[in-house]
Amino acid sequence: MTGNASVAFSGPRGGEAALTWGQRLMWRAVHLMGPSQSFLNCPWVLPVHGKRDLTTVLGALRRMLERHESLRTTFADTSDGPVQRVARNGELSVELLEAGQEGPLGTAERIAGELARTVFAHGEDLPLRCAIVLRDGRPRALAFAFSHLAVDYHALSLLSAEWRELLRGDDLPPPTWQPMDQAALEREEPFLARSQRSIRYWRSVLEEVPLEVFDHPPGEAEEPRFIEVGMESVALAAAAVRLAERLTISTTSVVIAACATVLAVVSGRPRAVMQLVHSNRRDPRTRPLVGTVGQDGLLVLDLPATGFADTCVAAHRSALVAYRNAHYDPFEMQAMRAEIGRVRGREPDLDAFFNDRRADGTWPNLPRLAPGENLAPLTEKTRTYVTNAWPGVRFKVFFTLGTAPDTGQLSLIVDTAFLCRDTARAMLLGVEALLVRSLTEDVPIAAVRGNAGLTPQPRWEGLRGPRRGR
Repeated sequence: MTGNASVAFSGPRGGEAALTWGQRLMWRAVHLMGPSQSFLNCPWVLPVHGKRDLTTVLGALRRMLERHESLRTTFADTSDGPVQRVARNGELSVELLEAGQEGPLGTAERIAGELARTVFAHGEDLPLRCAIVLRDGRPRALAFAFSHLAVDYHALSLLSAEWRELLRGDDLPPPTWQPMDQAALEREEPFLARSQRSIRYWRSVLEEVPLEVFDHPPGEAEEPRFIEVGMESVALAAAAVRLAERLTISTTSVVIAACATVLAVVSGRPRAVMQLVHSNRRDPRTRPLVGTVGQDGLLVLDLPATGFADTCVAAHRSALVAYRNAHYDPFEMQAMRAEIGRVRGREPDLDAFFNDRRADGTWPNLPRLAPGENLAPLTEKTRTYVTNAWPGVRFKVFFTLGTAPDTGQLSLIVDTAFLCRDTARAMLLGVEALLVRSLTEDVPIAAVRGNAGLTPQPRWEGLRGPRRGR
């Protein structure tokens, strides 16, 4: 069976409101990226549990749309600024496709990626696209592409968690918090004061941070210019878990420390400055919210003159400072950054990022290993690959820790005018090598340069024209 189906929905509420701070951050990103904004789309797959017919699956999808206002929202610019418009009633067209040779889930993953390559018309389109993959006439999986204006990856994990119950027809309690509620809360005085505190912290950093991510000039870029190199490494995940337990910090902090160290080594600096994508869900009201809540924190990590264990502890503390100052009005933040730019001649370049997409910061399905088992042999099974490419996404360095539950899935987007793909691959392997080696010795930071062939990039001084030998 192939063709199309239609899902008509009728939610309990509609209306118009200002954007939440999370939506404002994405609104600006969408407009900055222009034709490359499809990078911000979120592909997602939901399996069809049990032997469900098409009517049941479409009914579960309808209930999902009706429960979560973010999935019924369009976005528009007005004379009073951008707004979110929640449709109470509407219709979603769903494509029906037969599974290919890769099987239903593999087909759904491929289709989700294809759906995500098309830019959303946010003023007209619902912020999701959907296709249902069938085999022998029965639905087996759903492929989605969501706009990042509507959801973040924590929200997608929430949708996955409730999907099985929706398929069973369970009577779920209605959501208690929606993006329009969040937008109203963020206009109240305590939240405005929190925003100002965060902006003061960012100002203190931006007044003295280097103006560039790297000290070397751009060279001749590859085509396409921006690539994402991926790595799948059980050794990375297992090492991060052991180090986190040993140091009583999170695995996120351990991986941040390794990524920041590698970035500092390649940039030839003793300090790493990175933006951390933060879920911003400490408020109990936002934890079950299907929406985009995350914002960027600003990590400043001075590498200690000792070893990597101290670096992990310092990264953990610096990340907590970054998270505490990651809740702000992005429009006010941009006004401050523009002011800094006028004082310093231009805004500091902060195009280095880290994002942990795991919902709970764990790898629940890692292979079972004996306590103290040597992880070095596992690195022989590590796989690296180029996973994506774009003509322009406005990043120089972007580390992402993926959602795979059974392996360390770390990727790195680079601007090849500054870092070639071989350097990107070396940086990922350098993160893995640093974590694994740190289980048996406290690796001196001065020794990291030798890991996986990492070398600092040449500096501006004395250079004439673009770099050669790329």
